[in-house]
Amino acid sequence: LVQTAAQQFAGSGVRVNAICPGLIETGMTQRAFDYAREMGKEDKLGRLNPLRRAGGPEEIARVALFLASEEASYVNGQAWVVDGGLSSSHPVTRQEFGKPAF
Repeated sequence: LVQTAAQQFAGSGVRVNAICPGLIETGMTQRAFDYAREMGKEDKLGRLNPLRRAGGPEEIARVALFLASEEASYVNGQAWVVDGGLSSSHPVTRQEFGKPAF
């Protein structure tokens, strides 16, 4: 979608990019975070990504601020994945450093 939109807006001065967030603590996910805290399993939130934690809204906001700035003036038609590295593990599961995958 962003690539098509970037092409459609070519020459207009409009840049089109997307932010694809991972597990972020927001109003939409608050019930899951609250439940994990009640069960004493907060440490399990985001454990599948390489950073082994969930993200905060300010981390998404920083990416949005960058994309809206002149510093990103040559960024167009891109989907920015902000997921703590979770998508880097697809389609394989996480591998411990220095150990074989299986």
